[in-house]
Amino acid sequence: MLKVGLTGNIGSGKSLVSEIFSIYGVPVYRADQESKKFLSDPIVKEKILTLFGEKVLSVSGEIDRGALATIVFSDKKALATLDSILHPMVIDDFTHWCEAFSEFPYIIQEAAIIFESGVANLFDRIIHVSCPKEIAIERVMKRDGIDGNSVLQRMRFQMEDAEKAKLSDFVINNDGSEMIIPQVLSIHRQLSEIGAKGND
Repeated sequence: MLKVGLTGNIGSGKSLVSEIFSIYGVPVYRADQESKKFLSDPIVKEKILTLFGEKVLSVSGEIDRGALATIVFSDKKALATLDSILHPMVIDDFTHWCEAFSEFPYIIQEAAIIFESGVANLFDRIIHVSCPKEIAIERVMKRDGIDGNSVLQRMRFQMEDAEKAKLSDFVINNDGSEMIIPQVLSIHRQLSEIGAKGND
Protein backbone atom coordinates (compact mmCIF):
# COMPACT_ATOMS: atom_id res chain seq x y z
CA MET A 1 0.00 0.00 0.00
CA LEU A 2 1.34 3.38 -1.00
CA LYS A 3 1.05 6.27 1.42
CA VAL A 4 0.32 9.40 -0.60
CA GLY A 5 0.41 12.93 0.73
CA LEU A 6 -2.00 15.46 -0.80
CA THR A 7 -1.03 19.04 -0.08
CA GLY A 8 -1.57 22.57 -1.31
CA ASN A 9 -1.62 26.05 0.15
CA ILE A 10 -4.69 27.64 1.68
CA GLY A 11 -7.34 28.24 -0.97
CA SER A 12 -5.73 25.87 -3.49
CA GLY A 13 -8.70 23.51 -3.58
CA LYS A 14 -7.01 20.45 -2.05
CA SER A 15 -10.20 19.52 -0.16
CA LEU A 16 -12.12 19.43 -3.45
CA VAL A 17 -9.40 17.24 -4.96
CA SER A 18 -9.47 14.88 -1.97
CA GLU A 19 -13.25 14.54 -2.39
CA ILE A 20 -12.74 13.45 -6.00
CA PHE A 21 -10.22 10.82 -4.92
CA SER A 22 -12.80 9.64 -2.36
CA ILE A 23 -15.37 9.24 -5.13
CA TYR A 24 -12.90 6.93 -6.88
CA GLY A 25 -12.88 4.80 -3.72
CA VAL A 26 -9.56 5.98 -2.29
CA PRO A 27 -9.43 6.16 1.55
CA VAL A 28 -8.60 9.74 2.56
CA TYR A 29 -7.36 10.85 5.98
CA ARG A 30 -7.99 14.59 6.41
CA ALA A 31 -5.23 15.61 8.80
CA ASP A 32 -6.34 19.22 9.24
CA GLN A 33 -9.85 18.11 10.22
CA GLU A 34 -8.64 15.27 12.43
CA SER A 35 -6.26 17.54 14.34
CA LYS A 36 -9.23 19.63 15.49
CA LYS A 37 -10.71 16.73 17.47
CA PHE A 38 -7.56 16.64 19.63
CA LEU A 39 -8.34 20.15 20.87
CA SER A 40 -10.98 18.60 23.15
CA ASP A 41 -8.45 16.18 24.67
CA PRO A 42 -8.04 17.26 28.35
CA ILE A 43 -4.23 17.06 28.23
CA VAL A 44 -4.02 19.07 24.99
CA LYS A 45 -6.54 21.59 26.31
CA GLU A 46 -4.47 22.09 29.47
CA LYS A 47 -1.27 22.61 27.46
CA ILE A 48 -2.97 25.16 25.20
CA LEU A 49 -4.42 27.06 28.18
CA THR A 50 -0.99 27.13 29.83
CA LEU A 51 0.57 28.52 26.66
CA PHE A 52 -2.09 30.97 25.47
CA GLY A 53 -4.33 31.66 28.46
CA GLU A 54 -8.10 31.65 28.85
CA LYS A 55 -8.56 34.05 25.93
CA VAL A 56 -8.65 30.97 23.67
CA LEU A 57 -11.70 29.56 25.46
CA SER A 58 -15.23 29.87 24.09
CA VAL A 59 -18.20 30.77 26.30
CA SER A 60 -18.90 27.04 26.65
CA GLY A 61 -15.40 26.43 28.01
CA GLU A 62 -14.03 24.68 24.91
CA ILE A 63 -11.04 25.77 22.82
CA ASP A 64 -12.19 28.48 20.42
CA ARG A 65 -10.47 27.54 17.14
CA GLY A 66 -10.98 31.04 15.71
CA ALA A 67 -9.34 32.73 18.68
CA LEU A 68 -6.51 30.21 18.63
CA ALA A 69 -5.99 30.72 14.88
CA THR A 70 -5.81 34.50 15.34
CA ILE A 71 -2.93 34.03 17.79
CA VAL A 72 -0.89 31.38 15.97
CA PHE A 73 -1.22 32.91 12.49
CA SER A 74 0.30 36.13 13.77
CA ASP A 75 3.19 34.49 15.64
CA LYS A 76 5.44 31.91 13.98
CA LYS A 77 6.78 30.67 17.32
CA ALA A 78 3.24 30.15 18.68
CA LEU A 79 2.29 28.22 15.55
CA ALA A 80 5.36 25.99 15.85
CA THR A 81 4.54 25.32 19.51
CA LEU A 82 0.95 24.34 18.70
CA ASP A 83 2.17 22.10 15.87
CA SER A 84 4.61 20.39 18.24
CA ILE A 85 1.64 19.42 20.42
CA LEU A 86 -0.77 18.31 17.71
CA HIS A 87 1.44 16.78 14.99
CA PRO A 88 2.71 13.77 16.95
CA MET A 89 -0.91 12.92 17.84
CA VAL A 90 -2.03 13.23 14.22
CA ILE A 91 0.87 11.07 12.97
CA ASP A 92 0.06 8.37 15.53
CA ASP A 93 -3.64 8.51 14.63
CA PHE A 94 -2.83 8.31 10.91
CA THR A 95 -0.55 5.30 11.46
CA HIS A 96 -3.34 3.38 13.19
CA TRP A 97 -5.88 4.53 10.59
CA CYS A 98 -3.70 3.11 7.78
CA GLU A 99 -3.86 -0.38 9.28
CA ALA A 100 -7.53 -0.67 8.31
CA PHE A 101 -6.74 -0.04 4.63
CA SER A 102 -3.65 -2.20 4.07
CA GLU A 103 -5.31 -4.07 1.18
CA PHE A 104 -5.85 -0.89 -0.85
CA PRO A 105 -3.34 0.02 -3.60
CA TYR A 106 -2.90 3.42 -1.98
CA ILE A 107 -4.32 5.78 0.62
CA ILE A 108 -4.14 9.56 0.90
CA GLN A 109 -3.45 11.95 3.73
CA GLU A 110 -4.70 15.45 2.95
CA ALA A 111 -2.68 18.05 4.86
CA ALA A 112 -1.77 21.68 4.23
CA ILE A 113 1.77 21.70 5.64
CA ILE A 114 3.38 18.38 4.72
CA PHE A 115 6.64 20.05 3.68
CA GLU A 116 6.63 22.81 6.29
CA SER A 117 6.13 20.37 9.18
CA GLY A 118 8.91 18.05 8.01
CA VAL A 119 6.74 14.95 7.53
CA ALA A 120 7.19 14.52 3.76
CA ASN A 121 9.32 11.44 4.41
CA LEU A 122 6.23 9.63 5.74
CA PHE A 123 4.88 9.38 2.20
CA ASP A 124 5.81 7.30 -0.85
CA ARG A 125 4.41 9.93 -3.23
CA ILE A 126 3.20 13.52 -2.83
CA ILE A 127 0.53 15.34 -4.84
CA HIS A 128 0.48 19.14 -4.80
CA VAL A 129 -2.61 21.15 -5.74
CA SER A 130 -1.31 24.31 -7.38
CA CYS A 131 -3.10 27.64 -7.55
CA PRO A 132 -1.93 31.25 -8.05
CA LYS A 133 -1.92 33.30 -4.83
CA GLU A 134 -4.40 35.89 -6.17
CA ILE A 135 -7.03 33.24 -6.93
CA ALA A 136 -6.43 31.51 -3.59
CA ILE A 137 -6.89 34.78 -1.68
CA GLU A 138 -10.22 35.42 -3.40
CA ARG A 139 -11.42 31.89 -2.61
CA VAL A 140 -10.53 32.09 1.08
CA MET A 141 -12.04 35.57 1.46
CA LYS A 142 -15.29 34.25 0.01
CA ARG A 143 -15.19 30.96 1.93
CA ASP A 144 -14.24 32.27 5.38
CA GLY A 145 -15.67 35.78 5.19
CA ILE A 146 -12.35 37.43 6.00
CA ASP A 147 -10.34 40.22 4.38
CA GLY A 148 -7.32 39.84 2.12
CA ASN A 149 -4.82 40.88 4.80
CA SER A 150 -6.05 38.10 7.09
CA VAL A 151 -5.54 35.56 4.30
CA LEU A 152 -2.04 36.89 3.58
CA GLN A 153 -1.21 36.61 7.27
CA ARG A 154 -2.06 32.89 7.18
CA MET A 155 -0.10 32.45 3.96
CA ARG A 156 3.07 33.88 5.53
CA PHE A 157 3.85 30.55 7.17
CA GLN A 158 3.36 28.45 4.04
CA MET A 159 6.01 27.50 1.52
CA GLU A 160 5.65 29.11 -1.91
CA ASP A 161 3.41 27.25 -4.34
CA ALA A 162 6.14 26.83 -6.96
CA GLU A 163 8.57 25.40 -4.40
CA LYS A 164 6.03 22.81 -3.26
CA ALA A 165 5.35 21.88 -6.88
CA LYS A 166 9.07 21.17 -7.45
CA LEU A 167 9.21 18.90 -4.41
CA SER A 168 6.09 16.91 -5.36
CA ASP A 169 5.70 13.83 -7.55
CA PHE A 170 2.43 15.02 -9.09
CA VAL A 171 0.98 18.52 -9.56
CA ILE A 172 -2.71 19.25 -10.10
CA ASN A 173 -3.35 22.64 -11.67
CA ASN A 174 -6.40 24.33 -10.12
CA ASP A 175 -6.30 27.82 -11.59
CA GLY A 176 -9.40 27.25 -13.73
CA SER A 177 -7.52 26.67 -16.98
CA GLU A 178 -7.73 22.86 -16.80
CA MET A 179 -10.47 20.49 -15.70
CA ILE A 180 -9.73 18.90 -12.33
CA ILE A 181 -11.33 15.46 -12.78
CA PRO A 182 -9.16 14.31 -15.75
CA GLN A 183 -6.03 15.33 -13.82
CA VAL A 184 -7.15 13.39 -10.73
CA LEU A 185 -8.15 10.37 -12.83
CA SER A 186 -4.74 10.24 -14.51
CA ILE A 187 -2.93 10.30 -11.16
CA HIS A 188 -5.39 7.79 -9.68
CA ARG A 189 -4.66 5.31 -12.46
CA GLN A 190 -0.89 5.70 -12.05
CA LEU A 191 -1.00 5.31 -8.26
CA SER A 192 -3.38 2.35 -8.46
CA GLU A 193 -0.99 0.57 -10.80
CA ILE A 194 2.09 1.29 -8.67
CA GLY A 195 0.28 0.36 -5.46
CA ALA A 196 -1.15 -2.84 -6.88
CA LYS A 197 2.35 -4.03 -7.82
CA GLY A 198 3.47 -3.37 -4.26
CA ASN A 199 0.63 -5.48 -2.89
CA ASP A 200 1.38 -8.45 -5.14
